[in-house]
Amino acid sequence: MSYPTQKSESEWRAELTADQYAVLREAATERPWTGELLDESRAGLYTCAACGNELFKSGTKFDSHCGWPSFYESVRPEAVELIEDRSHGMVRTEVRCAQCGSHLGHVFPDGFGTPTGDRYCMNSIALNFTPEES
Repeated sequence: MSYPTQKSESEWRAELTADQYAVLREAATERPWTGELLDESRAGLYTCAACGNELFKSGTKFDSHCGWPSFYESVRPEAVELIEDRSHGMVRTEVRCAQCGSHLGHVFPDGFGTPTGDRYCMNSIALNFTPEES
């Protein structure tokens, strides 16, 4: 897949921390309950930590008790790319940034009580948060 933001792997490695590179470029997963944005409750915008693409609004974040920040929808359907993931002996839907192709997490159809029924389970390290100005 060709993405609007294209960089070499050496450029990604130079711009991202080792942990960010592992998650964003190699589809690793941060340990549950460790992410800095898990308990973030301020109003604001979540963007891709690799390229700055707008991904989620704070109003769609909810506490799913899964150990990672969860959202019930992206800012726009075209902001993310959904890909079938058959790794680790299961079938899941991977969520990637549609701007740069970075791995963000997975989406599951178990967002009970949300308007969409979806749970976008994202790695904190894959996101940046900008609070709304008051």
